[in-house]
Parts: sequence; C-alpha cells; structure tokens
Amino acid sequence: MHETDMTKALIMTVKDWYDSQPEDPQITKIHLVVGRFTCVEPVSLQFAYEVQTRDTFLAGTELVIRETPLIAFCHPCQQEYSPEMGLQYACPTCGAPMEDIRSGRELKIDHIEYCSDSAQTYAPNC
Repeated sequence: MHETDMTKALIMTVKDWYDSQPEDPQITKIHLVVGRFTCVEPVSLQFAYEVQTRDTFLAGTELVIRETPLIAFCHPCQQEYSPEMGLQYACPTCGAPMEDIRSGRELKIDHIEYCSDSAQTYAPNC
C-alpha cells in the first residue's frame, strides 16, 4: 500500500511549511490533486491520512482529493483521447501507442486552508 508512504511524505511536506510560518496556523483542509494514472486509490489515501494524523498537528483536518482523468494526445491523429485504465492505452482511432500524456499523472498539494492569529486568514470558516 504505497498510499501510506505517500501520506508520510505529505505530512512531512506540510510540517516543513507549518514550521516555516511566523505563527502556528490552524490548518483546516489540505487540497490534493491526484491523477488517475498514478494508481493512487483516494479511499486508501483518505484512510491512511486519518490514521497517520491522529494526535499530530494535523489531527481533525480534512483531506480533500480532486482526481484528474487520464488524457492522452495522439500526434498522428492530432486529437486528445481518454484511455481506459488498465485496458487500452493506444489511440482508439489509429492504434498509435500512448506517448503524450496530458493529464492523469498529477500528485500534488493544490492548496492548504488555514487560519492564523493575524488579520489575514485563508480559510473562510475560522
């Protein structure tokens, strides 16, 4: 289950950001973008996050995952297509192998919602 290792890396990344802030922000949500071609299971990632953030500075925060579809581009046909995961990755029109992936490999923190004691807050519900 590589979601566990991904969650550990996510927590370390957010911790580095958290420690660099002049005040301890109250994090409410972490927004991730996860591409379908990464083979990350959002449900497993959610579960790993909930387990690993218990009793930490991220306890009670929400992990929001936005999945992006697998979209490839066929150069011979000059068109985008959406391959079926695990079944057919070649262009459905001409059969050219999938070489140019336009979407679906993303795995990143999109943004963090938080509150701080200063006048500027990012999260609307603080």
